[in-house]
Amino acid sequence: MAGLESHYSARDIEARILAALRAVGLNPEQRLLPEALAALDHFHTGGLRASRELIKLAKIQAEDRVLDIGAGLAGPARFLASTIGCRVDCLEMSPDFCAGAALLNRLTGLDDKIQMHRGSALNLPFPDDSFDVVWMQNVGMNIADKRKLYAEIYRVLKPGGRYAFQEMAAGKMATSYFPLPWATDPADSCLVSAEGMRALLDESGFMLEIFDDTSDVQVTAAAVSSPPPAAAKAQLSLGVYVDNLAQKAGNAKRSLEEGQIRLVRGVFLAK
Repeated sequence: MAGLESHYSARDIEARILAALRAVGLNPEQRLLPEALAALDHFHTGGLRASRELIKLAKIQAEDRVLDIGAGLAGPARFLASTIGCRVDCLEMSPDFCAGAALLNRLTGLDDKIQMHRGSALNLPFPDDSFDVVWMQNVGMNIADKRKLYAEIYRVLKPGGRYAFQEMAAGKMATSYFPLPWATDPADSCLVSAEGMRALLDESGFMLEIFDDTSDVQVTAAAVSSPPPAAAKAQLSLGVYVDNLAQKAGNAKRSLEEGQIRLVRGVFLAK
């Protein structure tokens, strides 16, 4: 996933995932439910809740072919495949995340619905007009060339296809708290304002259907959420493969509260 750092090998990721599953009482020898893995594999702001909401906004159907760019461990892809029944292709640059995703696809019995591809969002390895939906959650923050990104998304979408996303956008002041989940230092963070994002999508040929700033909702949700009731739950988390997770998450929350970053989501149509 472009938006989250991991410093483990593919073999280490697989071993850490299996150990974490066993630690919370999940048996890798039995088929696992995708929802049971949400704390581990929905590593984007809002987690599973945000994925559910984006599915509804994008009006994804069983017959749709979906591309998840920057899929990470493919949690949203498995949720889509299991609840909607659609086929999902996942693009991910990191070989360790690709390996971890393939493992979890097998453990959930969804490897016939999900195909992993290793590659770049700026050079999508798919023909024109391949997908009904392109899906991205918290990925564009690491991609500087957003014109090229949006051009590639537009290219692989069928006419009338939907680009559904949530992203961090730049706020009214510079981001000052590092490390963040997607960036160790400012050089790794490629944020644009919400207005700039909309303008670039318009230039790329997309037509606006939905575009929301959900920052305040996210801050409220974070404020009222309670910590896990048992230590075992904390073990099944992004900390399985992300170093300094508490510090990064805390910096992101503070940046959001102070308006240094904004959380936006949208659905745009390919004309």
